[in-house]
Amino acid sequence: MLSGMRDPSVIVVGSANLDVVVPVAHHPVTGETVMGGDHVLVPGGKGANQAVAAARQGAEVAFVGRVGDDDAGRTLRASMNGAGVGTTHLSVDAQAPSGIALIGVDADGDNTIIVSPGANARVRLSDIAGASDDLANASVVLLQLEVPIDVVTAAANTATGTVILNPAPAPSTNAALPRSLLNRVDVLVPNAIELAQLTGSELIEDVEELAAVARGLGVETVVVTRGGAGALIVTANNVLVVPAPDITPVDTTGAGDSFCGALAAALASGAAINEAVQQAVHAGAIAATRSGAQPSMPTAAEVDASLNAGGTVPSRQEGTLHR
Repeated sequence: MLSGMRDPSVIVVGSANLDVVVPVAHHPVTGETVMGGDHVLVPGGKGANQAVAAARQGAEVAFVGRVGDDDAGRTLRASMNGAGVGTTHLSVDAQAPSGIALIGVDADGDNTIIVSPGANARVRLSDIAGASDDLANASVVLLQLEVPIDVVTAAANTATGTVILNPAPAPSTNAALPRSLLNRVDVLVPNAIELAQLTGSELIEDVEELAAVARGLGVETVVVTRGGAGALIVTANNVLVVPAPDITPVDTTGAGDSFCGALAAALASGAAINEAVQQAVHAGAIAATRSGAQPSMPTAAEVDASLNAGGTVPSRQEGTLHR
């Protein structure tokens, strides 16, 4: 058990990066230099973002990962602690700097990101072994692909609750996700681009074609995030469209992570998958209306207010998920 916390209901194994965010008029093409506005330093990393997002939704959350012995690492730990995320399993790596991400955000809120993983690339199987009791006891284990794949697979194998994998950044089809990992995943959460990369397909917009491609991955439930179009819930027998609220995006950097964290928190609370995705869609939409990654993550009260302002939970019940 983590000191100072109840048993965590959500464990996130993943990356922590300090984001260097620069506003730009447009994203550069190869060889082009673009002058940007003043940069800001924002705690980020897909794993840490998703942990903060889940904690803001009221879940008891713990994080497993690594940072460097530097100011960035101390900032990242303080940010997670401030959001209520347990960091007992956040190790300090004396041999590598903390991860950083260089993020350009244009006037439409769209971003381009370059990640230097640093200590995130040094997360080891020993880190999973050290957190094994909490991983086994958690209701939900939430994973991404910014730490080594053997670590992600080990975390999935240790879990006994629901395993959610956000396959980002998606590997190329020449380095597809191992079947041993996908067999342990209960909910896969790619966006449409990541789904295409995972399957070697073209980028698809048609709902039924998306569902057919998603089913080919052999995962019990695939939730395809579609930005302003909301999300699809794809199971063996059903496909359900979950619309997103109408927003004006400011910065989409943390929207997908807000979605994943809210989804994990909702499933950990016992919500049915359709209700959990509805909450996640609104959490992602709210995050896209704010600047930065972790600072943009909404609270449970804000998601409830968004739902009550016009969002409705679809009536079809898919049931709760359990292994």
